[in-house]
Amino acid sequence: MDTAARAGETAQTLDRGLRLLHLVAEAAGGLTVTEAANRLGIGRAAVYRLVGALTAHGMIRRGGDGRLRLGLGVLHLARRAQPLLAEGALPALRRLAEQAGATAHLTVVEGGEGVALAVVEPSWTSFHVAYRAGSRHPLERGAAGRAILAGRTGAAGPVSTSGELQSGAFGVAAPVLGVPGLEASVGVVSLVPIEVDVVGAQVAATATAIATALS
Repeated sequence: MDTAARAGETAQTLDRGLRLLHLVAEAAGGLTVTEAANRLGIGRAAVYRLVGALTAHGMIRRGGDGRLRLGLGVLHLARRAQPLLAEGALPALRRLAEQAGATAHLTVVEGGEGVALAVVEPSWTSFHVAYRAGSRHPLERGAAGRAILAGRTGAAGPVSTSGELQSGAFGVAAPVLGVPGLEASVGVVSLVPIEVDVVGAQVAATATAIATALS
């Protein structure tokens, strides 16, 4: 086999492996080898070879039921990528914090919870919410998590809440849509009531700006 043919075969194998990884990621209950073979349009033996390589790198695991699920290696890569993600979002978050006069944050989904990945506090307010990066909360509570859940249905508008995560705190958030592999929201949190019509538009515009920057 000549060099060009070997390169083509390697590229095809890599493409199939990445497609398999995406299929497994999108299957909430995992995939069987047969299901994966049918969706990829290849034989079971080829899928077993791909699974073997991906399992060796911790990207895929086979459960006791034989179904393929994501491995911890994917989580490791995601955590390595988070600083780059936060860095890309910071300029827009700074503008939002100054505009709204409230603490701005980017929240991502990790392990079924919302995690504050980046937080920016306004520079000119007398007092504001101290919100720690790394804070975790259920997606069903707080504007940030609710916005992510709304984004799963395609809803892009801002979501507002009051006192769900912290008594006396007000939040507005909007989902970051259109970035493959990312579930996230942008929001602000304040100790005084938020003018949702105005700040909601600012939050939604920031979510769009961050989606564009990360795409």
